[in-house]
Amino acid sequence: MVPINTTHVTPQNARVTNALGAEDLSVRLQTALAVGSNPDPVFLETLVERCAVEPDFFVRDMLSWALTRLPPEATLPRIRHELASERTQARSQALHTLSKIGDKSTWAWVTRDMLRDADDEVARTAWRVAVVFVPEGEEKDLADELVQQLGRGDRTVQLSLSRALADLGDVIRSALERAAESSDPAVAAHARATELLRQNPETGFDVALAEAKRMVALGPERAAAAAAASAGTETSEAAEPAETTESMETAEAAEASEGGDC
Repeated sequence: MVPINTTHVTPQNARVTNALGAEDLSVRLQTALAVGSNPDPVFLETLVERCAVEPDFFVRDMLSWALTRLPPEATLPRIRHELASERTQARSQALHTLSKIGDKSTWAWVTRDMLRDADDEVARTAWRVAVVFVPEGEEKDLADELVQQLGRGDRTVQLSLSRALADLGDVIRSALERAAESSDPAVAAHARATELLRQNPETGFDVALAEAKRMVALGPERAAAAAAASAGTETSEAAEPAETTESMETAEAAEASEGGDC
């Protein structure tokens, strides 16, 4: 059986607690679904505790959904308490649940410490929640905070940060421009890749990051020269078909004229 903290278990929810801790993933998933389908505040503590230790992503997501089905006046204070937990998964899942509940009045609960959390999963979730909850007029301050995390982590972490920043819109432009001039190549490349992604969301992150790294490696002057040369080549290639078409039309006209003389 997958362990669960039973400190707050009562006779009324002992059966649910045992089912949520079952070895069989499908049993845990079905139990979380059943609890959410028949919401009862008596299960609040059991659901929160299980979020902190549940190993499967889909079951955790179902647990968060079940929590959203409970009265927010009961759930939110307990979630806020969990945000200060020493367990990283507890903090991360509490943030995720907060985003599911969607109460933007809890914006102040997403602190700078969470945005800078040493645990990547906690930080990634905090970035996503912060961008959704940020009050109008405070986007620039949030952007200035988030750009401090540029260059952090692996591809997954960097992609999460780029998406969060891009979702803030044009307000991030100046912050990214400053970061793109960083002496740290990883920070500069990540900033440039994020700006490329913001300008063209259809651009894949890997393509944008590779191009950004190339620009950083070349330096601003050489990168500009390379871009100009590339643009010139494309213009030249585009002009060739037009010239060929014009030559063919001239030749055809000459042939027609000769045929008329005969």
